[in-house]
Amino acid sequence: MQGSVAMIPRYRYGVSEFTTTPWTFEQDVESYAQLGVEAIEVCEFKLNERRIDEQLALIAKHGLMISSAQPKVRTLFPSQSQPEPGDPRERMALFSQTIQRFGALSQGVPFVTNTGRPSRGNMHQVFEGAVEVYRDLADEAARFGARIALEPLNPSIMNVETAIWTIQQALQIVTKVQRANFGVCIDSWNIWQNADLHEAITACGDRIFVVQLSDWRTPRSFQDRLSVGQGEIPFPAFLRAIHASGFTGPYVVEIFSADVPDPLWKGDLKQLIRDNRVGLDTAWKAAFSSEYASQGKSRG
Repeated sequence: MQGSVAMIPRYRYGVSEFTTTPWTFEQDVESYAQLGVEAIEVCEFKLNERRIDEQLALIAKHGLMISSAQPKVRTLFPSQSQPEPGDPRERMALFSQTIQRFGALSQGVPFVTNTGRPSRGNMHQVFEGAVEVYRDLADEAARFGARIALEPLNPSIMNVETAIWTIQQALQIVTKVQRANFGVCIDSWNIWQNADLHEAITACGDRIFVVQLSDWRTPRSFQDRLSVGQGEIPFPAFLRAIHASGFTGPYVVEIFSADVPDPLWKGDLKQLIRDNRVGLDTAWKAAFSSEYASQGKSRG
Protein backbone atom coordinates (compact mmCIF):
# COMPACT_ATOMS: atom_id res chain seq x y z
CA MET A 1 0.00 0.00 0.00
CA GLN A 2 2.83 2.35 0.84
CA GLY A 3 4.45 1.63 -2.54
CA SER A 4 1.20 2.57 -4.28
CA VAL A 5 0.99 5.93 -2.49
CA ALA A 6 4.61 6.72 -3.27
CA MET A 7 3.91 6.47 -6.99
CA ILE A 8 1.22 9.13 -6.85
CA PRO A 9 2.56 12.60 -7.75
CA ARG A 10 1.69 15.56 -5.59
CA TYR A 11 -0.57 18.38 -6.73
CA ARG A 12 -1.20 21.85 -5.34
CA TYR A 13 -4.76 22.74 -4.37
CA GLY A 14 -6.06 26.16 -5.35
CA VAL A 15 -9.37 27.97 -5.09
CA SER A 16 -10.75 30.78 -7.22
CA GLU A 17 -12.38 33.70 -5.47
CA PHE A 18 -15.37 33.11 -7.74
CA THR A 19 -15.97 29.97 -5.66
CA THR A 20 -16.47 32.09 -2.56
CA THR A 21 -18.12 35.07 -4.24
CA PRO A 22 -20.13 36.08 -1.12
CA TRP A 23 -16.95 36.52 0.96
CA THR A 24 -14.70 39.57 0.98
CA PHE A 25 -11.13 39.38 -0.29
CA GLU A 26 -9.87 39.35 3.29
CA GLN A 27 -12.19 36.48 4.22
CA ASP A 28 -10.99 34.54 1.18
CA VAL A 29 -7.31 34.84 2.03
CA GLU A 30 -7.73 34.06 5.72
CA SER A 31 -10.12 31.15 5.20
CA TYR A 32 -8.17 29.60 2.34
CA ALA A 33 -5.03 29.56 4.46
CA GLN A 34 -6.88 28.03 7.42
CA LEU A 35 -8.30 25.29 5.17
CA GLY A 36 -4.94 24.29 3.70
CA VAL A 37 -5.47 25.85 0.29
CA GLU A 38 -2.13 26.55 -1.35
CA ALA A 39 -3.05 28.91 -4.19
CA ILE A 40 -5.61 31.62 -4.83
CA GLU A 41 -7.07 32.80 -8.12
CA VAL A 42 -7.51 36.52 -7.53
CA CYS A 43 -10.68 38.16 -8.87
CA GLU A 44 -10.23 41.87 -9.38
CA PHE A 45 -13.83 42.69 -8.53
CA LYS A 46 -13.01 41.92 -4.89
CA LEU A 47 -10.13 44.38 -4.71
CA ASN A 48 -10.42 47.95 -3.46
CA GLU A 49 -8.40 50.26 -5.70
CA ARG A 50 -7.42 52.38 -2.71
CA ARG A 51 -6.05 49.40 -0.80
CA ILE A 52 -4.96 47.03 -3.54
CA ASP A 53 -1.30 46.88 -2.48
CA GLU A 54 -2.27 46.21 1.12
CA GLN A 55 -4.74 43.53 0.07
CA LEU A 56 -2.41 41.72 -2.32
CA ALA A 57 0.31 41.72 0.35
CA LEU A 58 -1.99 39.57 2.51
CA ILE A 59 -1.63 36.69 0.05
CA ALA A 60 2.03 36.00 0.80
CA LYS A 61 1.53 36.79 4.49
CA HIS A 62 -0.93 33.91 4.66
CA GLY A 63 1.40 31.54 2.79
CA LEU A 64 -0.57 31.48 -0.44
CA MET A 65 0.62 31.80 -4.02
CA ILE A 66 -1.29 33.49 -6.84
CA SER A 67 -2.34 30.83 -9.32
CA SER A 68 -4.00 33.23 -11.77
CA ALA A 69 -5.96 36.46 -11.94
CA GLN A 70 -9.37 37.40 -13.33
CA PRO A 71 -9.60 41.06 -14.43
CA LYS A 72 -12.91 42.90 -14.09
CA VAL A 73 -12.97 43.32 -17.85
CA ARG A 74 -11.42 40.22 -19.33
CA THR A 75 -13.30 39.53 -22.57
CA LEU A 76 -11.96 40.88 -25.83
CA PHE A 77 -15.43 41.65 -27.16
CA PRO A 78 -18.46 42.55 -25.01
CA SER A 79 -20.26 39.71 -23.23
CA GLN A 80 -23.41 39.35 -21.17
CA SER A 81 -21.48 39.56 -17.90
CA GLN A 82 -19.12 42.30 -19.12
CA PRO A 83 -21.03 44.45 -21.63
CA GLU A 84 -19.01 47.68 -21.44
CA PRO A 85 -16.98 49.24 -22.99
CA GLY A 86 -17.70 48.16 -26.55
CA ASP A 87 -14.34 48.67 -28.26
CA PRO A 88 -11.94 45.67 -28.03
CA ARG A 89 -8.83 47.83 -27.72
CA GLU A 90 -10.39 49.89 -24.95
CA ARG A 91 -11.31 46.68 -23.18
CA MET A 92 -7.78 45.31 -23.44
CA ALA A 93 -6.39 48.64 -22.23
CA LEU A 94 -8.41 48.08 -19.05
CA PHE A 95 -7.03 44.53 -18.92
CA SER A 96 -3.51 45.96 -19.12
CA GLN A 97 -4.29 48.36 -16.28
CA THR A 98 -5.21 45.38 -14.12
CA ILE A 99 -1.78 43.84 -14.73
CA GLN A 100 -0.17 47.17 -13.85
CA ARG A 101 -2.11 47.31 -10.57
CA PHE A 102 -0.59 43.97 -9.56
CA GLY A 103 2.84 45.45 -10.19
CA ALA A 104 5.71 43.16 -9.20
CA LEU A 105 3.21 40.48 -8.19
CA SER A 106 2.31 40.08 -11.88
CA GLN A 107 5.57 38.20 -12.45
CA GLY A 108 4.72 34.76 -13.81
CA VAL A 109 0.99 35.16 -13.13
CA PRO A 110 -1.46 34.15 -15.89
CA PHE A 111 -4.27 36.68 -16.40
CA VAL A 112 -7.34 34.95 -17.83
CA THR A 113 -9.17 36.23 -20.91
CA ASN A 114 -12.20 35.08 -22.93
CA THR A 115 -13.16 36.21 -26.42
CA GLY A 116 -16.60 37.54 -25.54
CA ARG A 117 -19.57 37.00 -27.82
CA PRO A 118 -19.44 37.51 -31.60
CA SER A 119 -21.51 40.49 -32.67
CA ARG A 120 -24.43 39.28 -34.83
CA GLY A 121 -22.79 35.85 -34.89
CA ASN A 122 -19.71 37.09 -36.73
CA MET A 123 -17.19 34.60 -35.36
CA HIS A 124 -14.80 35.37 -38.22
CA GLN A 125 -14.50 38.94 -36.96
CA VAL A 126 -13.57 37.68 -33.51
CA PHE A 127 -10.90 35.31 -34.82
CA GLU A 128 -9.39 37.91 -37.13
CA GLY A 129 -9.49 40.70 -34.58
CA ALA A 130 -8.20 38.60 -31.70
CA VAL A 131 -4.74 37.88 -33.05
CA GLU A 132 -3.49 41.44 -33.41
CA VAL A 133 -5.07 42.75 -30.21
CA TYR A 134 -3.94 39.77 -28.14
CA ARG A 135 -0.42 40.05 -29.55
CA ASP A 136 -0.24 43.64 -28.33
CA LEU A 137 -1.71 42.62 -24.97
CA ALA A 138 0.88 39.86 -24.59
CA ASP A 139 3.68 42.31 -25.37
CA GLU A 140 2.35 44.71 -22.73
CA ALA A 141 2.03 41.89 -20.20
CA ALA A 142 5.61 40.82 -20.89
CA ARG A 143 6.81 44.17 -19.53
CA PHE A 144 5.65 42.96 -16.12
CA GLY A 145 6.63 39.33 -16.57
CA ALA A 146 2.94 38.40 -16.73
CA ARG A 147 1.22 35.82 -18.92
CA ILE A 148 -2.13 35.74 -20.71
CA ALA A 149 -4.34 32.62 -20.70
CA LEU A 150 -7.13 32.34 -23.29
CA GLU A 151 -10.05 30.26 -22.03
CA PRO A 152 -12.46 28.43 -24.34
CA LEU A 153 -15.91 28.29 -22.75
CA ASN A 154 -18.68 25.72 -22.86
CA PRO A 155 -21.06 25.68 -25.87
CA SER A 156 -23.91 26.36 -23.41
CA ILE A 157 -22.73 29.99 -23.24
CA MET A 158 -21.86 30.37 -26.92
CA ASN A 159 -23.02 33.78 -28.25
CA VAL A 160 -23.45 34.91 -24.65
CA GLU A 161 -19.89 34.93 -23.27
CA THR A 162 -17.73 33.37 -25.97
CA ALA A 163 -17.00 32.85 -29.65
CA ILE A 164 -14.80 29.78 -29.07
CA TRP A 165 -15.76 26.54 -27.33
CA THR A 166 -12.91 24.09 -28.02
CA ILE A 167 -9.29 23.79 -27.01
CA GLN A 168 -8.41 23.49 -30.69
CA GLN A 169 -9.93 26.89 -31.43
CA ALA A 170 -8.10 28.51 -28.53
CA LEU A 171 -4.83 26.91 -29.60
CA GLN A 172 -5.36 28.18 -33.14
CA ILE A 173 -5.43 31.75 -31.80
CA VAL A 174 -2.48 31.07 -29.50
CA THR A 175 -0.43 29.77 -32.42
CA LYS A 176 -1.19 32.86 -34.52
CA VAL A 177 -0.42 35.27 -31.68
CA GLN A 178 3.10 33.79 -31.52
CA ARG A 179 4.06 34.97 -28.06
CA ALA A 180 5.65 32.72 -25.44
CA ASN A 181 3.59 34.33 -22.68
CA PHE A 182 0.25 33.71 -24.44
CA GLY A 183 -1.33 30.35 -23.68
CA VAL A 184 -4.55 28.67 -22.61
CA CYS A 185 -6.72 28.20 -19.56
CA ILE A 186 -8.27 24.73 -19.35
CA ASP A 187 -11.48 24.56 -17.32
CA SER A 188 -12.92 21.07 -16.82
CA TRP A 189 -16.54 22.28 -16.86
CA ASN A 190 -16.02 24.14 -20.11
CA ILE A 191 -14.12 21.57 -22.15
CA TRP A 192 -14.91 18.09 -20.84
CA GLN A 193 -17.21 17.42 -23.83
CA ASN A 194 -14.54 18.60 -26.27
CA ALA A 195 -14.03 16.09 -29.10
CA ASP A 196 -10.66 14.29 -28.87
CA LEU A 197 -10.14 15.95 -25.49
CA HIS A 198 -6.97 14.22 -24.41
CA GLU A 199 -5.32 14.68 -27.80
CA ALA A 200 -6.24 18.37 -27.67
CA ILE A 201 -4.69 18.70 -24.21
CA THR A 202 -1.54 16.97 -25.44
CA ALA A 203 -1.33 19.37 -28.40
CA CYS A 204 -1.20 22.32 -26.00
CA GLY A 205 2.17 21.18 -24.65
CA ASP A 206 3.64 23.84 -22.38
CA ARG A 207 0.96 26.40 -23.29
CA ILE A 208 -1.39 25.30 -20.51
CA PHE A 209 -1.06 28.16 -18.02
CA VAL A 210 -4.16 27.64 -15.86
CA VAL A 211 -6.23 24.58 -14.89
CA GLN A 212 -9.64 25.10 -13.31
CA LEU A 213 -11.97 22.46 -11.90
CA SER A 214 -15.67 22.03 -11.23
CA ASP A 215 -18.16 19.32 -12.07
CA TRP A 216 -21.03 19.18 -14.55
CA ARG A 217 -24.72 18.55 -14.58
CA THR A 218 -27.09 19.79 -17.28
CA PRO A 219 -27.18 23.49 -16.38
CA ARG A 220 -30.30 25.11 -14.98
CA SER A 221 -28.79 28.60 -15.37
CA PHE A 222 -25.66 30.20 -16.77
CA GLN A 223 -24.08 29.63 -13.34
CA ASP A 224 -24.77 26.07 -12.24
CA ARG A 225 -21.71 24.02 -11.36
CA LEU A 226 -21.01 21.20 -8.95
CA SER A 227 -18.15 20.25 -6.66
CA VAL A 228 -15.51 17.95 -8.10
CA GLY A 229 -16.68 14.34 -8.04
CA GLN A 230 -20.37 15.15 -7.69
CA GLY A 231 -21.29 15.30 -11.37
CA GLU A 232 -20.63 13.65 -14.73
CA ILE A 233 -17.04 14.59 -15.59
CA PRO A 234 -14.60 11.62 -15.74
CA PHE A 235 -11.87 13.39 -13.78
CA PRO A 236 -9.16 10.70 -13.50
CA ALA A 237 -8.56 10.57 -17.27
CA PHE A 238 -8.70 14.37 -17.50
CA LEU A 239 -6.18 14.81 -14.67
CA ARG A 240 -3.82 12.23 -16.21
CA ALA A 241 -3.88 14.09 -19.53
CA ILE A 242 -3.17 17.45 -17.88
CA HIS A 243 -0.33 16.01 -15.78
CA ALA A 244 1.15 14.25 -18.83
CA SER A 245 1.26 17.59 -20.68
CA GLY A 246 3.88 18.73 -18.17
CA PHE A 247 1.63 21.15 -16.31
CA THR A 248 2.98 21.81 -12.80
CA GLY A 249 0.75 24.64 -11.61
CA PRO A 250 -2.04 24.51 -9.05
CA TYR A 251 -5.37 22.82 -9.75
CA VAL A 252 -7.87 25.56 -8.99
CA VAL A 253 -11.50 24.96 -8.04
CA GLU A 254 -13.76 27.52 -9.71
CA ILE A 255 -17.44 27.22 -8.78
CA PHE A 256 -20.29 29.39 -10.05
CA SER A 257 -23.67 28.77 -8.44
CA ALA A 258 -26.49 31.28 -8.88
CA ASP A 259 -30.02 31.53 -10.26
CA VAL A 260 -30.77 27.95 -9.17
CA PRO A 261 -32.99 26.61 -6.34
CA ASP A 262 -30.04 25.32 -4.29
CA PRO A 263 -27.11 27.70 -4.87
CA LEU A 264 -23.82 26.55 -3.39
CA TRP A 265 -22.92 30.20 -2.82
CA LYS A 266 -25.62 30.35 -0.13
CA GLY A 267 -24.34 27.28 1.69
CA ASP A 268 -21.34 26.62 3.93
CA LEU A 269 -18.46 27.91 1.82
CA LYS A 270 -15.81 26.39 4.06
CA GLN A 271 -17.43 23.01 3.60
CA LEU A 272 -17.57 23.67 -0.14
CA ILE A 273 -13.78 24.06 -0.17
CA ARG A 274 -13.36 20.89 1.91
CA ASP A 275 -15.73 18.93 -0.34
CA ASN A 276 -13.80 19.88 -3.44
CA ARG A 277 -10.51 18.90 -1.80
CA VAL A 278 -11.95 15.47 -1.03
CA GLY A 279 -13.32 15.14 -4.56
CA LEU A 280 -10.03 16.13 -6.13
CA ASP A 281 -8.06 13.83 -3.82
CA THR A 282 -10.26 10.90 -4.78
CA ALA A 283 -10.00 11.60 -8.51
CA TRP A 284 -6.25 12.22 -8.29
CA LYS A 285 -5.57 8.95 -6.48
CA ALA A 286 -7.69 7.09 -9.04
CA ALA A 287 -5.79 8.78 -11.86
CA PHE A 288 -2.39 7.72 -10.59
CA SER A 289 -3.11 4.44 -8.84
CA SER A 290 -0.56 1.65 -9.04
CA GLU A 291 -3.14 -0.45 -10.89
CA TYR A 292 -3.32 2.14 -13.67
CA ALA A 293 0.46 2.57 -13.73
CA SER A 294 1.07 -1.15 -14.07
CA GLN A 295 -1.74 -1.98 -16.47
CA GLY A 296 -1.74 1.22 -18.52
CA LYS A 297 -5.50 1.50 -18.34
CA SER A 298 -7.16 4.76 -19.25
CA ARG A 299 -10.28 4.72 -17.17
CA GLY A 300 -12.46 7.71 -16.47
